[in-house]
Amino acid sequence: MSYLNVGSENSCGIDLYYEDYGSGKPVVLIHGWPLSGESWEKQVPALLAAGRRVITYDRRGFGRSSRPGGGYDYDTFALDLHKLVTELDLRDAALAGFSMGGGEVARYLGRYGQERVSAAVFISSVPPFLLRAPDNPEGVDGKVFAGIEEALAADRPAFLSKFLKDFYNFDLLGGRLVSEEALRGNWNVAAGASPAGTLACVGAWGVDFRRDLAAIGVPTLVIHGDADRILPIAATGLRTHQAVKGARLAVIKDGPHGLTWTHAGQVNRELVRFLGQPQEK
Repeated sequence: MSYLNVGSENSCGIDLYYEDYGSGKPVVLIHGWPLSGESWEKQVPALLAAGRRVITYDRRGFGRSSRPGGGYDYDTFALDLHKLVTELDLRDAALAGFSMGGGEVARYLGRYGQERVSAAVFISSVPPFLLRAPDNPEGVDGKVFAGIEEALAADRPAFLSKFLKDFYNFDLLGGRLVSEEALRGNWNVAAGASPAGTLACVGAWGVDFRRDLAAIGVPTLVIHGDADRILPIAATGLRTHQAVKGARLAVIKDGPHGLTWTHAGQVNRELVRFLGQPQEK
């Protein structure tokens, strides 16, 4: 558990909170919006048991990281990740991004290459390109993003409450695969994030990652639920699988967006199978 300085804003430093466990080949876990590295709670033990070194960190503005007024764009997010990877001198690392974190994985590989990276994982992720455009008719109308921004500005805590219920398909899975307490814990983390950062990140969701994905040359796994209400698989996971040459696709039946919690067993099996079995002692 430590902090890494990635810059400054006026008189304040910008520090990323990270946790670094275990030994073996490293896996860097990059969380989604609007949560923190704590959201990997059910994956960290499985990866440690598989003989991996596991690094989680909180994106700027979220969790225990600094909350600057700016820098909530994917070029800066990827640079923050690059500074973490180089400062820890990670080699032969796997990068695994959940939801918005998949954007960091794509932009990092597109900008900094694969010298230090041996594998990529996209879980319920935002690539390849969410925003509707003339050359991207499958995308989402920009008015949807504008509506989210308006709702966040008007009543961020209320928006987060509804969002997290859709995040887990709580009307269907609540009480069985996700508890009221887990939902409340997620809300506490989300509500504690930077209001400015939470709002500013919405503008980054429309980034075009198609060139980044085309540049990926490492083994890649795409995990997505077929009942994802936040980032429907047809617009994201299936297209990412098609965009990355040789990528492997794992579709989680009835999986919501937050399947790292609700379907953790299946997700963990896919991760361990893809990254390698436990090392012999």
